[in-house]
Amino acid sequence: MELWFSEFHAPDVQHSLRVNRQLFSMQSNFQRIDIFETPEFGRVLALDGNVQLTERDEFIYDEMITHVPMAVHPNIHDVLVIGAGDGGVVKELARYETIRRIDLVEMDPEVVKACRAYLPENASRLDDARVHIYYDNALRFIRRAAEQYDLIIVDSTDPFGPSEGYFTREFYGICYNALREDGIMVNQQGSPFYKHDAEAMQRSHQRIAQTFPVCRVYQAHIPTYAAGYWLFGFASKKYHPVDDLDAEAWKKLNLQTKYYTTKLHKGAFYLPAFLERMLEEVETK
Repeated sequence: MELWFSEFHAPDVQHSLRVNRQLFSMQSNFQRIDIFETPEFGRVLALDGNVQLTERDEFIYDEMITHVPMAVHPNIHDVLVIGAGDGGVVKELARYETIRRIDLVEMDPEVVKACRAYLPENASRLDDARVHIYYDNALRFIRRAAEQYDLIIVDSTDPFGPSEGYFTREFYGICYNALREDGIMVNQQGSPFYKHDAEAMQRSHQRIAQTFPVCRVYQAHIPTYAAGYWLFGFASKKYHPVDDLDAEAWKKLNLQTKYYTTKLHKGAFYLPAFLERMLEEVETK
């Protein structure tokens, strides 16, 4: 008997993966957590039936949400990561010796436990001495942090269910206050392809643009995410993501990447016409 995992990308669209075996499954206080093994994408983490990462393509997401701001801001020392209990973003951040502190706020301790056990490569830097894990509501946590961070990475699940509060005007305002005077916030913005996702992306972008003086969207191609096409938001109090890119300084770090390059960095901000129109539509409201 064949076993398949299917995720709805839209009401009339499913994405399916053949499964070798189920490794872990539980209903936590917040969500359903599943980890399974597939022949094509390796181990897969799903939350509430939605793929969060696969061993095959997680590097694309983690590199693009991490290295883009790190290559722009010249003095990132203190970082706040929201969500990302799998450890992938922390793993990328921990490669920078200049970072002094990484605060990880994850609402569900069971996600961290499961990833430590079944996705050890992803979770490999969670025990770094600079990493501090807080199991807390991110809104409550950030309210206590005034001008403490140089970078905030919001690696939440999609803007429905447990993570809905991470896409509100209030949340972005709290993040703004938690950043230092030249701070940057980067967040996942979902896919612009299917109607439901596109509308959520537009709402999020509009709220960020109303909060930060610099607000741009950039893209990456991630095979297992909706339409294989994913967006990130870059919001800053000072730095422009392309004009202030210091490509030479980043190259001197000699970080080996599988997806991110400084050339790709620039190209990621050049968006297709339909997406530019979608963003302009909400920026002018």
